[in-house]
Amino acid sequence: MHTRLDLRGSIPSFIHISDGTLQDVNVLDVLIPEVGAIYVMDRGYLDVERLYALPQALAFFVTRAQSNLDARRVYSAVTDRATGIICDQTITLNGDHSRQHYPAHMRRIRFKAPESGKTRVFLTHNFTLPAATVCARYQSRWQVERFFKWIQPHLRIKPFLGTSENAVKSQLWIAVSV
Repeated sequence: MHTRLDLRGSIPSFIHISDGTLQDVNVLDVLIPEVGAIYVMDRGYLDVERLYALPQALAFFVTRAQSNLDARRVYSAVTDRATGIICDQTITLNGDHSRQHYPAHMRRIRFKAPESGKTRVFLTHNFTLPAATVCARYQSRWQVERFFKWIQPHLRIKPFLGTSENAVKSQLWIAVSV
């Protein structure tokens, strides 16, 4: 179940139910972006061609970078390391395929969480939000995880009334709605 969760009320505004073989990134092909929305995704959705469709639709994304990201720094903004922001950079992708499918600059923010000491690298194309806000937006993604942890024990579907694909999806939608 792939979900777009509206964080203003923790209510799903989009759910795509698929079999377990569909890769997460393919859901971006069926998602219709909302203008001005910020899509916060884990690394499973990182595909530069699909991500580039979001700024074209006047929407934004925040995701974590993969460790093998091939990029070149174009500019570094001044940061206050006391806030956990190690660097805030404008980058361009190096790979021929990546640069062809994402020709614009991207923003790379390296953040060290004070409570855990873990360093995370975030990517976005939103250059107006403060770096700390971008990091906080990604942290808000955990509300989706909490939603699924809550829904598993509360989604009471013991026997399915129908077993066709449409029947199963309908029953899941009804259970989520209730």
